[in-house]
Amino acid sequence: MSRTSATGERLVWEAYPSWAQFVWLYFFSAMAAIRGAFFLRFGVSGWEMWMAGAVVLLGCAAAARRWARYSISSRRIVVTNGYTKKEIEALALDEIGEITVKQGPIARFFGIGTLVIRAVGRDRVMALRGISDPEVIKSRLDALKPKMNAAATERVALP
Repeated sequence: MSRTSATGERLVWEAYPSWAQFVWLYFFSAMAAIRGAFFLRFGVSGWEMWMAGAVVLLGCAAAARRWARYSISSRRIVVTNGYTKKEIEALALDEIGEITVKQGPIARFFGIGTLVIRAVGRDRVMALRGISDPEVIKSRLDALKPKMNAAATERVALP
């Protein structure tokens, strides 16, 4: 998935949060649909609203998933709005300090997690929530980080 942007940055990885991030919305949607189906089956009025609610919850999950788009380029990590394409947050790769993966038992089951990236020397924290295979993305970032630090050291060492 390597592309080069107009600024000369090579795109290393990009993704939206995983569908599994919104499993709780699917659960409530399924519960509403089941209740609507029971109401319909037993002739109780109001089943239409339960079915409409189930559809609205699924729409909310789809809309929330596209809210943020994560990308890693050869120079920085960027979070952009998936609808307006406006940059929400960015962090240069040479500013990356500690990278950790946070996963609860349910997230681990679904293979998703939150990548928490701390900036060097600042209290700034960037979180990439709901990404698939967070350990793989952490490894990619760790592999990119030394290249940036080595290049910066070479520039400083030259007279």
